[in-house]
Amino acid sequence: MPYRALIFDDQPEIRQVLWEIFDGRGYEVFTFPHPDSCPLTHENHCLCSEEQTCTDVILADLNMPVQSGLAFLEEQIKKGCRCHHFALMSGVLSPQDIARAKELGIRVFIKPFTIAEITAWLDEIEKKIDPERNLSNWFVNKIPPPPGN
Repeated sequence: MPYRALIFDDQPEIRQVLWEIFDGRGYEVFTFPHPDSCPLTHENHCLCSEEQTCTDVILADLNMPVQSGLAFLEEQIKKGCRCHHFALMSGVLSPQDIARAKELGIRVFIKPFTIAEITAWLDEIEKKIDPERNLSNWFVNKIPPPPGN
């Protein structure tokens, strides 16, 4: 079963580069310009069963429209999200943002980060992902189509 990643960044170029990195490693990748464009945001609790997760990785930019990446990730954790690998990226992280992310177990990437930094993190976490895990698809059909479709 391929790995799955959800990527949030309001800059299309960043989403594209990250999509290419993850896709090149065999991930099923879903990208969003902000948290409000993802079905996970609109649920009050995690809809995955105890034996499932809907994704292996969630990577979010800090500064996005509608909701900050840190607030989104913290909200997902509080909702009981079964994903075990969260990361936050930004070129402008305050010491408080970094401290809060670390408290929550969220990996931090400072922009501009290198592809090597991301791939080293993926090398590390992929060793911890059970290849027999059960991925939930509850959110896939709820993803709105891109504009113009």
